Amino acid sequence: MNGTQTSIRLLIDAIKQGMASITKTDVAVCPPFIYLHEVAERLRGTKIALGAQNVSHEQAGACTGEVSAEMLKDYNCKYVIVGHSERRTLFGETDEMVMKKFAAAQAAGLIPILCVGERLEERESGRTEAVVARQLDAVLGPLKIDAFRRAVIAYEPVWAIGTGKTATPDQAEAVHGFIREKLARASRDMAEGLRILYGGSVKAANANDLFNRVDVDGGLIGGASLEAREFLSICGAAG
Repeated sequence: MNGTQTSIRLLIDAIKQGMASITKTDVAVCPPFIYLHEVAERLRGTKIALGAQNVSHEQAGACTGEVSAEMLKDYNCKYVIVGHSERRTLFGETDEMVMKKFAAAQAAGLIPILCVGERLEERESGRTEAVVARQLDAVLGPLKIDAFRRAVIAYEPVWAIGTGKTATPDQAEAVHGFIREKLARASRDMAEGLRILYGGSVKAANANDLFNRVDVDGGLIGGASLEAREFLSICGAAG
């Protein structure tokens, strides 16, 4: 929940200019709902994709204040984030609700970016894998493995979001490897092609070390995406 019309115009224009020299990285930006039209117009003709930060699990109707997947598709969104840790912790989204949002996004032709991750007390008590497995199973159970063929997963340790703390490359790789291997038990070819992003205080200073790990395919960038030079440095590292 950042930005104004003026600041977002400047940010997007700077990212567009910088992306001209970054050819090996797929990039999407996910502005607040109210700026989707503005950003969609500014991205027209570029290779930068558009996404949204959230979506309703309902298709239409009496859901005041909600935004449907069809509405996002109407604005040329390609991606939508579902199950972000802030949605889970601040707004009480359950695993079941996240699954329904995932399904609604795919039904409208959007690619969901499914966020999973553990809180600090869960990591310290050795429950990281159990928590991540539960969040994956909430989608895998009802929607089956093929649902992940048109999806992205983002591992975001809750304890490393906006805190300045970052999982070490070894910690990130361990969880990413766990996610890939868990899904590979259902479909190895799908799991090998799946993009698993790391989201947790990624910065230009640590992006290379994180992205050099085999199972870390990119980043879900929060605070660092608000400064064009920092974000572009991360995009360059991913390439």
